[in-house]
Amino acid sequence: MRKIFLIILITITKPLMSLGADAPIYLDPKQPIEKRIEHLMSLMTLEDKIVQMCQYVGLEHMKEAENHMTEKELQSNDARGFYKGLHSSMVAQMVEQGKIGSFLHVLTSEEADYLQQLAEKSPLRIPLLIGIDAIHGNGLYSGSTIYPSPIGMASSFAPDLVERASRQTALEMRATGSQWAFTPNIEIARDPRWGRVGETFGEDPYLVSCMGVATIRGLQTNDFTGVDKVIACAKHLVAGGQPVNGTNAAPMDVSENALRNLFLPPFKEAIMKAKPFTLMAAHHDLNGVPCHGNKWILTDIARKEYGFDGFIVSDWMDMEALCSKHKVAKTMKDAFCLSVDAGIDMHMHGPEFAEIMKELVEEGRISEERINQACRKILEAKFRLGLFEHRYTDKKTIEKEVFSSEHQKTALELARRSIVLLKNEKLLPLDSKKYKKILVAGPNANNQSIMGDWVFQQPDKNVITILQGIKKSAPYSEVNFVDVGWNLSTIDSAKIQQTVAQAKKCDLAILVVGEDSYRQHWKEKTDGENRDRMDITLWGSQEELVEAVYKTGTPTIVILVNGRPLATPWISKHIPAVIEAWEPGSMGGQAVAEILFGQVNPSGKLPITVPRHVGQIQCVYNYKPSYNSHPVIDGLSTPLYPFGYGLSYSNFQYSNLVLSSYEIKKEESLKVSVDVTNTSAVDGEEVVQLYIRDNYSLPTRPVKELKKFKRISINPGEKQTITFDLKPDDLAYYNSQMEFVVESGEFTIMVGGSSEDKQLLKKQLSVY
Repeated sequence: MRKIFLIILITITKPLMSLGADAPIYLDPKQPIEKRIEHLMSLMTLEDKIVQMCQYVGLEHMKEAENHMTEKELQSNDARGFYKGLHSSMVAQMVEQGKIGSFLHVLTSEEADYLQQLAEKSPLRIPLLIGIDAIHGNGLYSGSTIYPSPIGMASSFAPDLVERASRQTALEMRATGSQWAFTPNIEIARDPRWGRVGETFGEDPYLVSCMGVATIRGLQTNDFTGVDKVIACAKHLVAGGQPVNGTNAAPMDVSENALRNLFLPPFKEAIMKAKPFTLMAAHHDLNGVPCHGNKWILTDIARKEYGFDGFIVSDWMDMEALCSKHKVAKTMKDAFCLSVDAGIDMHMHGPEFAEIMKELVEEGRISEERINQACRKILEAKFRLGLFEHRYTDKKTIEKEVFSSEHQKTALELARRSIVLLKNEKLLPLDSKKYKKILVAGPNANNQSIMGDWVFQQPDKNVITILQGIKKSAPYSEVNFVDVGWNLSTIDSAKIQQTVAQAKKCDLAILVVGEDSYRQHWKEKTDGENRDRMDITLWGSQEELVEAVYKTGTPTIVILVNGRPLATPWISKHIPAVIEAWEPGSMGGQAVAEILFGQVNPSGKLPITVPRHVGQIQCVYNYKPSYNSHPVIDGLSTPLYPFGYGLSYSNFQYSNLVLSSYEIKKEESLKVSVDVTNTSAVDGEEVVQLYIRDNYSLPTRPVKELKKFKRISINPGEKQTITFDLKPDDLAYYNSQMEFVVESGEFTIMVGGSSEDKQLLKKQLSVY
């Protein structure tokens, strides 16, 4: 197939830019984009416009599914796809006829170029818009830079780094033939049973908003016009991160108060501040109305209230789900009609949509203007991205941008700041000369599980595993590795005993355990998309492995590699040093090792609460005042680790919390300052966090709400005064009438190094 691609590329001899004076207006790059759009649309038939709304999976993806899936498997699968009665060769012909507007799951530059070459043969020569799930780097493309998973990015509390990583992802995407990133996922994750927690930025609306805005700005910049940018897709609208039973796409019933104060703020901030050009609707039904048919959410709020000015794409076959799953539409035609009328502009993915939409227009159920609205925005994306002039990839650009040294540097820097030190009883940092024999074991120690979800296998030379990182950072030690296998379900007693035997011979044991959301391990995955669980303990025999090694008396460190919070109370109580590495990406093994051996001071903070037990769900920091009215009788009600928590090798002392005024009017702003002193002998970085509480309110408000944070670097013995600006909107809330207001009354202002009460300095503020 590769040879066929090369032959086709050689035949491309006349780029559109060289068409000269005979070129139609829409093919003239010197013309204003709006003029080009209108001219092109004047040449398009109704069918031409509708097919721009049609997305298909890539040909190679389709061929693999055709060869390895049954029709029954196809019906229940939302990652693999082919089309019954429509062979991949026929889809290629449709592209050449101009009957497809977009593709996803195109994983090589050769296939992207091949599809674009077919599209250039079509009557109007409209290029394809190619989307890909570049969630934390362009991970479905082999050779890409893989950054920490979003939950790890959020642990960094460093939006500037996230923006830089997203900018680099855009460069790698454009170099390899994709122009549309299906990210960021700015849902609020409030149930760790849900497998997609690692794809989010955690449980807090403000932190999620900051990270979402940073991601969109990195991908699109302030204006995505140009050939080195991509369009972002803020998803999934809305409230899918708290499913009723913890499983992906399960229903969600929630008040408008909770929607506006908790789940919608990241979308509001993203749309108003970063202007993503696309949105994606959520799988589930919201208060009885599936999101893909929810006009109130998609049109009234997103477009009319927030000012969204791009196009909305469906998620995987979710238009059809209005009929097949949700049962709100009797026929597929009714489902498509309901969805497009609600605000969906592009169908992901497959046949039938175009023919049915044409019938709906002819029947008067969907207006042609509604089709024009969708088509116009899709064409705008293609023009602004420069696809009419630059639809093909360039090998030199691929070599320059993909996994460049600069991108590796960012991935390492972000991984270092994403790792959270959960416990340390004076074992860390390790003296590389002290431990002569070190044991490394565990299913995540020496493979690509550190890459996380939405990543296919990457070249081994591009990945530093945790074992490799430890070996590099401990040149004076003999590092012994016991391979228990990467499959979490196959760790048996024999492998545990082998590990124990080695632990007895060593003077330090490092166990790398957790979960596996790596896409290459598709059937064995325990985490990630559609890998929801009824429990959140360590999978399989991993805890048995940890306990057995601990009982040898050898000092033991546990490193967690996972995308969701894991309940590990025994480990928290007994193991002297515990690290939450999340899924740290390509350079993750180096980052973990540098923290173990003190070359880097840990500074990550938890973006999500870690429960002690699955029975604590829902366990969040921003709970309502009556949450703990009746504590459970068979365990502690406090979390295992609170939101915002993370240790350092430095010690930070907070003092002198001062408000610029202790009484303000509702429309006034406020300055809050606090002194932070590094009382240790170690350089460190700290994330200073500011929370508020509206002491008395109707409706009820959370006991804490994160409103500001700053990451600072502070030298030994140094004291820094950190100042935050609190504006009226930071104190505001949607009231019972759904008005965004600041209430009169008393507020508590809290500042510290985590959300935990005992760490927070507090002052009272009166608002009138």
